Amino acid sequence: MKKYLNLFDFSQKVNYRTEILSGLTVALALVPEAIAFAFIAGLSPLTGLYAAFVMGLVTSILGGRPGMISGATGAVAVVIVSLAQQYGVEYVFATVILAGILQMAAGFLRLGKLMRLVPQPVIFGFVNGLAIIIFMSQLSQFKTVDGDWLTGSTLFIFLGLVLLTMLVIWGLPKLSKVVPASLAAILLIFGIVFFFGIETRTIGDIASIEGTFPPFHIPDLPFTFETLEIIFPFAAIVAGVGLIESLLTLNIVDEITETRGRGNKEAVAQGTANILSGLFSGMGGCAMIGQSLINTSNGARARLSGIVAAIMLLAFIMFGSSLIEKVPMAALTGLMIMVALGTFEWASLRTFRRMPKSDVLVMVLVTLVTVFLHNLALAVLVGVIISALVFAWDNAKRIRARKRVDEDGVKHYEIYGPLFFGSTTLFSEKFDVLNDPDEIVIDFAESRLVDMSAIEAVNKITERYRKVGKHVHLKHLSNDCRRLLANADDIIEVNVLEDPTYKVVVDK
Repeated sequence: MKKYLNLFDFSQKVNYRTEILSGLTVALALVPEAIAFAFIAGLSPLTGLYAAFVMGLVTSILGGRPGMISGATGAVAVVIVSLAQQYGVEYVFATVILAGILQMAAGFLRLGKLMRLVPQPVIFGFVNGLAIIIFMSQLSQFKTVDGDWLTGSTLFIFLGLVLLTMLVIWGLPKLSKVVPASLAAILLIFGIVFFFGIETRTIGDIASIEGTFPPFHIPDLPFTFETLEIIFPFAAIVAGVGLIESLLTLNIVDEITETRGRGNKEAVAQGTANILSGLFSGMGGCAMIGQSLINTSNGARARLSGIVAAIMLLAFIMFGSSLIEKVPMAALTGLMIMVALGTFEWASLRTFRRMPKSDVLVMVLVTLVTVFLHNLALAVLVGVIISALVFAWDNAKRIRARKRVDEDGVKHYEIYGPLFFGSTTLFSEKFDVLNDPDEIVIDFAESRLVDMSAIEAVNKITERYRKVGKHVHLKHLSNDCRRLLANADDIIEVNVLEDPTYKVVVDK
């Protein structure tokens, strides 16, 4: 329990200027995203902003990855939109709380280690899909309220400000890193628009962000089994999507910072944050890869940046709404486009000719599912399943048998390669039961029986030899295997002295 309650890590030096300025930049970028995700879920803007504050603050303090940013996300929004439309916001709050409980349970049960099963092509596909989503979501800023594309001077002004923002973010770090480039770009565009009186869309044109401290609110709904039946499926999906996106984001930030986060601790923090988000009128959320990359690209590495971002976001809501609503959307659009370009794994495109075709297929498929369905959990699940099937197929073809007859007329089958459910058919085809001599030795010194299908395959081959009156000797099987061999009687002779000690996977 102590490792989950270890709030701060003082083992690394903190650059306070970098952390504070980066936190301010992230807070500015959080505003339009939180509002947009709230609209996607069919909720009020403050519901998304409150979630961004609570999620960001709690995970920055308790999380397992310093420097990572959490808030209201589109992945959660697309899950709860139908719930909000059909049952209302109170059911959303209850769902978020239940999802938080499930996430905490996953953390305490140490299920974060399951992320080891996610192969690299799936991570590439996930990251590339998110980058495309982030980029495509910015295209809506080039449209009017009616959904028509901007034209004329309005388009050129907006596009010019976006390109200037991108140029500053790209070029300023080459000259100086005193101030985060993203913050400098936002301030520059804000100054240009204000000084020259340029007419362009601002945050205030999207929605007002004025509000109070997030109100504590216990969901007003019947606490019955019927209610649980309604919210549990949504809560399970929110918990799964949130953990998958958070832990994958943690892995990406680990690679960037060349440090190692703690997945189980992050799961507990995400769960705690979602519980409090539901109790303080928020829509819930998870880690945000875009904001996390903004933070890390600014040089932030400690918890302080996330705490500052959350507190500044709350200050915007309570005290600075009139000023923040004047920030040009062009600056934030340019910032997010640069985030999308930085998120995309361009190196993955250069590996197409070097990677196995199956890995390329998995990467592309995960990207497409992420982009078109916006279901990150499904995309990762599909990728993992296909990768597992490809792995099983490849290993199924590796079962081999060396055959020889010794001076005593005994035929030896020396098996090498894993024997499991996928290779049992090929294993059985290696034996010539009718034409073999009366004494057979099957040697598993270079093989391994992996599961119950392998045990059953050995049982069947010995039974085939028994029916024709021939003796089979099995060598180099573990005690675990021999206990599971139902036909291990007088006909089957096992060399105990040379047996290994590995275990066989069995169904429980």
